Amino acid sequence: MVFEFLTVWIDAVLIIIKELSYFGIFFGMMIESSFIPFPSEAIMIPAGVLIAQGEMSFIWVFLAGILGSLAGAMINFALAFFLGRTFIDSFVSNKGKFFFITSKSLGKSDDYFKKHGEITTFLGRLIPVIRQLISLPAGFSKMNFFKFSFYTSLGAGIWVAVLMAIGYFYGDNSAWINSNMDSIILLILWVSFIIIMGYIFLRARKKEN
Repeated sequence: MVFEFLTVWIDAVLIIIKELSYFGIFFGMMIESSFIPFPSEAIMIPAGVLIAQGEMSFIWVFLAGILGSLAGAMINFALAFFLGRTFIDSFVSNKGKFFFITSKSLGKSDDYFKKHGEITTFLGRLIPVIRQLISLPAGFSKMNFFKFSFYTSLGAGIWVAVLMAIGYFYGDNSAWINSNMDSIILLILWVSFIIIMGYIFLRARKKEN
């Protein structure tokens, strides 16, 4: 039943992407990366299928996926940067606390993103659920916009490439995708963990020197 549903879903998305072409990929990934929950797998895997069928270009699909992800992340970032932080700052200054958020915790968040915002934003784009949320604390802490854009694009590019590869090589095998997707995500999480450990180690070595 699940396999049949996945097959129907991929076929339906294929039709939509064919109609909207690269803009459909851009728009879908923009929605996925903003505050509206939508699985990127449902967009980029079918796009990978179309690449395998010779109906779409790898480079344009890749760029549309990254730019869409960046556009959606910018929406969350801008909302947090211009609206959310101003609201929370004013509320905390008046009431002293907002949903367990205090001036002290806001200051710690700011300090954290000043020191580790790049690696946090990059790795956050590789982790499901966190992918949509990581832009908010970056915006709250007023992370440098160009750094945010660069590391968001870098992380999104890896995620987009992985999903495209799955669609390209296994798009006609919904059963394989369904049974191995969790393992692929787990592998990405392990790689992210290794990167974090390496980052912590290098930071510690740098402080020693």
